[in-house]
Amino acid sequence: MDPEAALELVKHGATLLLLDVPQYTLFGIDTQMFSVGPSFKGIKMIPPGVHFVFYSSSSRDGKEFSPIIGFFIDAGPSEVIVRKWDQQEERLVKVSEEEEARYTQAVCSLEFDKQLGPYTLSQYGEWKRLSSYITKSIIERIEPIGGEITVTAESGMMKNTPKSTMERALDEQLKTSKFTASVDSSQKKGCYYTSIPRVVKCRGMQGEELTSLNLDKTELLESLITKNYGGSEDTLLGELQFAFIAFLMGQSLEAFLQWKSLVSLLFGCSEAPLHTRSQLFTMFIKVIYYQLKYGLQKDRNGTETGASALLDDSWLSADSFLHHLCKDFFALIQDASVVDGDLLTWTRKLRELLENSLGWEFQQSSAVDGMYFEENDEYAPVVEMLDE
Repeated sequence: MDPEAALELVKHGATLLLLDVPQYTLFGIDTQMFSVGPSFKGIKMIPPGVHFVFYSSSSRDGKEFSPIIGFFIDAGPSEVIVRKWDQQEERLVKVSEEEEARYTQAVCSLEFDKQLGPYTLSQYGEWKRLSSYITKSIIERIEPIGGEITVTAESGMMKNTPKSTMERALDEQLKTSKFTASVDSSQKKGCYYTSIPRVVKCRGMQGEELTSLNLDKTELLESLITKNYGGSEDTLLGELQFAFIAFLMGQSLEAFLQWKSLVSLLFGCSEAPLHTRSQLFTMFIKVIYYQLKYGLQKDRNGTETGASALLDDSWLSADSFLHHLCKDFFALIQDASVVDGDLLTWTRKLRELLENSLGWEFQQSSAVDGMYFEENDEYAPVVEMLDE
């Protein structure tokens, strides 16, 4: 990049000034992560808009790391966001307004310029695809008090929740971490995600109607969009992206469970994709496609990066919840007499991605293929038994 273009980005891009961050701390912004060096003072040339900042404090030798802490920001043009390292709490904290004004002036005068690392703009397009529906209002609606997302705030939140191998691993990390003991659970709260019922129960409804309602989640989806999302499909998709990023970058178990609930809700609809909400489902499949494409990518050496470095084999196996949901949804789209063209295109792209990346097979060899469920499978159809 020529000096003039770089200077223009320095002036109009946002700056994240991070003071006194110890060496070896793992620090990330969006899809970028690195180990902090001795001269590190933050990131410059950040494109205006929504970003996710996350970090993990380390032991002095840089071999042990605490659970990740992350927070969303909505950076304005030329804005300077200042955080300072609290040595005792081992986390970034805000500074006083007076200090912030002084440091902002210093940044604008380029006093910290040599100690600020540039935002890697070649990765910005990938980040935009992962966060395209997240807005300032969505962040304010979901983020926990104080804005910090961390698995250490989730202890005891999901004691009675069924867990996959990966969820148990995250839970175990929380219990065994030497950093967890210092956390005051009364001060730490989780995110304010929308509650998604797994099983729909309606008083006075007959068994056949109740079974139908649970087999096709369209009515539940419509109710949630109207009552919880203010009629906005984009807000629902924004929460889906928020949860995925909080899980992927922030390693939040609560966020993974919310992402799983939303994905299960949308893939569990039969009527909406084909008739009332075809545009929403085109956008949903597009969102999921980019999430999984990023999460399953490998670097040039064949090493897993992104989400696949976090996900265990059970999550990516042919018996996973995602495989079951995708198989049924792909069959729904394939067998439909009339399908929106864009929805069909993106569904095929998602199918090809999963087949090529994971070796999953979705071809149904018989009418009942894929309709098997384990005894305690939370994604098995809800069947209402009628009295004779």
